[in-house]
Amino acid sequence: MDKDLNPWYHLEWFMPSTLNAFTWENRYFLYLIFAVPLIFIFRWLWRYKFNQKLPVAVTQKDLHASPLTWIRLIPEVLLMITLSLLLIALARPQKSNEKTEQWTEGIDIMLAMDISQSMQIEDFTPNRLEAAKRVAQSFIEGRIQDRIGLVVFSGDAFSLAPLTTDYDLLKSYLKDISFEMIESKGTAIGSAMAVVTNRMSESEAKSKVCILLSDGENTAGNIDPITAAELAASYGIKIYTIVVGKEGMVPFGKDFFGRPSMYENTIDETTLRKMAEIGGGEFFRATDNKALAQVFARIDQYEKAEIKETRFKDTTDYYFIYLQWALVCLLAWLLLKSTFINNVLQD
Repeated sequence: MDKDLNPWYHLEWFMPSTLNAFTWENRYFLYLIFAVPLIFIFRWLWRYKFNQKLPVAVTQKDLHASPLTWIRLIPEVLLMITLSLLLIALARPQKSNEKTEQWTEGIDIMLAMDISQSMQIEDFTPNRLEAAKRVAQSFIEGRIQDRIGLVVFSGDAFSLAPLTTDYDLLKSYLKDISFEMIESKGTAIGSAMAVVTNRMSESEAKSKVCILLSDGENTAGNIDPITAAELAASYGIKIYTIVVGKEGMVPFGKDFFGRPSMYENTIDETTLRKMAEIGGGEFFRATDNKALAQVFARIDQYEKAEIKETRFKDTTDYYFIYLQWALVCLLAWLLLKSTFINNVLQD
C-alpha cells in the first residue's frame, strides 16, 4: 500500500469518494450486501413468532419503554456489519494505474523550405510561405518519435534546426521563418539539397527522407540540383519534391489603389521531377492550400514507421482493509454475545 494512504482504521475508507474510486474485481458480491438486512429482519420475525412466550400478568403502570432495551440489538448490528464488510472484501476493491508506452524505430526527416521572394505570391492564403509553414506544422504534430530537421533556402541555404524529436522547438522555428532570414536573392535548390545531405550523412536511421518544397527553378548557388540529388541518393535519402503555385497571372502585392497586382508566374517542374526520381521518392504539384495539405498527408502516410506499444498495468488490492474491519467487528460481536448484554435483555 502507498505510504501516503490512510491507515486501515481510518474512516476515510468508507467515504463515498473512496469507494467510487475503486474498481471491483467481483462486483456481484456488492449486490449481496442489500440482502444482509433482509436476512436479519427475517431472523427477528422468526424469533418473534416461534420463540417460547410465557404469559405474565403485568399491570398497566409497569409497562414502559426504556432506551436500554435497544442495547440488545448491538450484537445483531455488529454481525450485520461484519457480513457486509466480508462481502466488500470478497468484491476485491482495487486501484489500477495503467501506462502505455509507444515507440518506433524512427525515421529521420529533413524539411527543406524555399523562402525566396516569390514565396510571397498570394495564390495561396495568405501566401505560399505561410501556407507551407502551416501544413509543415501539422505534419510535425502527426509524427511519433521521428527526428525532424529544418533547412531554409533562397539565394543560399542553411540548416535552421538539426534532426530532433523536440517538436515544440521545431514548431517555434517554423513560426519564426521569414523572407528576411537570407539576404542573397534567388532559389538555390542544389545548395539546399547539399545541406540536407550533410545533415543526414551520419544518420543511422532505417529510413531517411527529405521533403523539398519550392515554387521555382534553380537560379542561385554553385551546386547543380541533379548532382546534389544523386549525392543524397548515395546516402540512402529518399527525396520528395513539392512545387507550389499556379502558372500564369497570380496576385503579388498591391498597386497604388490597393488592388492586387498581378504577376506572370512560370514554374519549371522538370528539375524537381528528376530529383524525386533519382531519390526514389515522388513529385507533387500543389496549386492551393487544400492541395498542399493533401500532399503532406500523403507523404505522412507513405513514411509511417510501425508503432509498437507496451501496456503496463499496476493493480493494488485493498480488500485486506475491509477484512481487518470485519475481524474487529467479529471480535466485538463475540465479546458482546457472551455477556449479559445479549442474554439478560432478552428475558
